[in-house]
This record gives sequence, C-alpha cells and structure tokens, in this order.
Amino acid sequence: MASPVSRVAVVGSGISGAVCASLLARNGVSVTLFESARGPGGRMSYRKEITEDGKELVFDHGASHFTVSNPDVLGIIREWEARGLVAEWKEKFASFDCISRKFIEFEKEGLSKKYVGVPVMNSICRALCHEPGVESKFGVGVGSLEWFDEKNSWSLTGLDGQNLGNFEGVVASDKNIFSKRFTDVTGRPPPLDLNLIPELAAKLQEVPVCSCFVLMLAFTEPLSSISVKGFSFKNSEILSWAFCDSSKPGHPATSERWVLHSTMEYARGVVAQIGLQKPSSSTLAKVAEELFEEFQRTGLTISQPFFKKAHRWGSAFPAASIAREEKCLWDRKRRVAICGDFCVSPTVEGAILSGMAASSKLTEFLSCL
Repeated sequence: MASPVSRVAVVGSGISGAVCASLLARNGVSVTLFESARGPGGRMSYRKEITEDGKELVFDHGASHFTVSNPDVLGIIREWEARGLVAEWKEKFASFDCISRKFIEFEKEGLSKKYVGVPVMNSICRALCHEPGVESKFGVGVGSLEWFDEKNSWSLTGLDGQNLGNFEGVVASDKNIFSKRFTDVTGRPPPLDLNLIPELAAKLQEVPVCSCFVLMLAFTEPLSSISVKGFSFKNSEILSWAFCDSSKPGHPATSERWVLHSTMEYARGVVAQIGLQKPSSSTLAKVAEELFEEFQRTGLTISQPFFKKAHRWGSAFPAASIAREEKCLWDRKRRVAICGDFCVSPTVEGAILSGMAASSKLTEFLSCL
C-alpha cells in the first residue's frame, strides 16, 4: 500500500480514469481528479434534454452497454452489481440488412452478458469519482503539466492559469492531454509536453480517432415493428447501430427513446466539410434529418418522434491500440501513466483494463517510496 501522503493527479473522468482513481484511493493514495466537463463519464456520459412542453428526457448517447470476458474485470463488475451501479440488459440484439430490409443474424442464447449503468451509464463513473480518497474537480480543465526536477514532482496549471497543485504522479486518461487535436481545436499546445516522456513519445505522437454522430429520438408510442431492442446495420453508408435506450433496466420508461449511431464514414464526410470545431445548430439539424431519413428508409414502421436531436462525438473511437499487451503506457522516471480505451481496445472493458493497469503501475511504484 502506498503512503497516504502520496498525491496523484488523474486527468479525465471517463471509465478508465474513474477506475484508476478509485483503485489508487483504495490503496492509500490521495487522488485529485480533474475533468474539464461538468460531470464524469466521457463516452459513458448521458444527455438530459427538456422538450418544448417541459418534459424531461434522458439518453445514454455514448456507449450503449458493455460486455466482459476478462476475469479481473468481471470481479469488478460483480462488485458494481452488488452496489446497484450496473445491471444486466437481457434484451436480444440482431443485425438489419438495408438491402433486403430484413432482420438477420439474431443473437444466440448463452452469449456474453450485456451490462448497463443504472440508472444511466455514467452512474458508474460518478460513484467511482466520489469514493473516499478521491477529490473530483469538474469543470476544471488542465492547461499544462510541468515537471520540476528539484521537487521531483509535477505541477499542474488550469486553463485559466490557476495553480492546481503539485503531485508525485500523473495519470492521463484523456488523450487530448497529449494530442495534436487539442491544438487543432483550441489553438494551444497540448498540456503534456511529450519531450518530458521521450520513451513514450513515439506511441503518443498521434493516436488516430474516428468521429461519430448520434441521433436521440423520443416517441409517444413504442416502435412495435422493431422486434429487438438493439441492432447493427448492414449495407448502410449512414447508420451503424441503433438501440432502445428506454428498454434498459432501471432507466426511465415514460416514453420510447432510441439512439442511432452514424457510420464512421458518414461522420468523416461531415467533418471534412465543417472541420473539427463544434458543429453549428444548423449542421446538427441537417445531420438529424439525414440520420432519421435513413432510419425510415429501412421500411420499418417508424412514426414521427416528438423529440429529435443530433450530437457529435469528435474523437469517439480510437482507430488503433497503442499498448495492447501492456494495457497502459508507463514512464517510471517521471511517474506518468497513460490509460484509456485507445491503449487496449475501443470498448468499455478495454478502458477498464487500462485503468486497472495504470493504477497497478503507480501503486507498485509509490509503495517503494
């Protein structure tokens, strides 16, 4: 167990950073977690929308669910189940062929269980970020990380210039901390200078990512022509995945809510036209129409929704895994761990594994100080 005085900064509160922070704290490390967004979750986030007539709608507009095969991760999931943070989603999935306009490849019985957060996906991250020993600071973006040899520690500064403190170690679970994309969007250099961690720099120079658009829909009546609650699309250049969010256990079922995911190719085409900046409302409205029209072209009976809104995930999915065997990147000299789904695999389980590995590296090192 690490000394209670060991201080570690975790940047990013997606599932990888949240898991890492929680495990570090359980091992006696004092953890401060920084998140530029208003709340935790990353791609496990949810959206709360208010309709014109004041009705509240909630959507898991990122990761719809996750599966687990690794026994170590399964142990953590069982603990979360016991705490009421996750539940099994016992609906069957299928694929839909847009040429034949038929459902095909129905999911077989006995395949891996599907898990969801309760009552929303980010409930897991929120609980982990508020465990004893974890101080979470939301709405606080990190502008720079500086290493001081004389102090043998890191100093973090906020985007607003505020001193965020000194730390013996750093965990970066948000790839924008070191990505060139941070500069493309903000015009500022990435917070973490890769020259400080030269042994990792080659792998971190550019982590390729793919964008994705999602469409959130709410209907007054169930879409009874759809016999499954989640399905992938085949032979569609626009849609890749659809799921009924309101069918999840513990989720509000006051209306039928569906979430559609675009293909990466479709998103790439839109981004090529508008760039990496935040999409305008007119762009999102156009995307919403195009995704919904493709949904209607399936030939399924799709009524008009009373709510329809699009969202863009700018760097939703990593297009490569940079530490598949190690599960995280680790610089022992400067005590920096890099973790996230981009290290192992573009899945929730991959992100959890990476966060676990980063925690293990830091805990092992700090216990020797």
